[in-house]
Amino acid sequence: MTDLTILQPSGWPVPRGYSNGIAGTGRVVMIGGQIGWDENGRFAEGFVAQAAQALRNILAVLREAGGRPENIARLTWYVVDIEEYRQCLPALGSVYRDSLGRWYPAMTLVQVAALAERDARVEIEATAIIEEI
Repeated sequence: MTDLTILQPSGWPVPRGYSNGIAGTGRVVMIGGQIGWDENGRFAEGFVAQAAQALRNILAVLREAGGRPENIARLTWYVVDIEEYRQCLPALGSVYRDSLGRWYPAMTLVQVAALAERDARVEIEATAIIEEI
């Protein structure tokens, strides 16, 4: 297993649902932005379902590299409507834990004007660090 270390500066408030930083050594895996469609290009209905599918897509790519959720060092979320994201937080937290458990990598969330796929509500990219083979 990769040794990833959560970076929490002394005196800072402990973040909820993410980490301020992660450090680790190993093989770096960059996972391009994943959206809420399945392997057949069909979109899930609604923000939470699309986020769940995007996370499943990230994990599928990560498994191809031999990784697991605990190898994810960073997630970047792009949403088209920050208010939609905020309204979905309780359900989104449940979906997140179903996918990644209680592992909270460094995360960034930004609202964007649009995503490349018109029906996409969220796009998530990931960086993972996997133990050298």
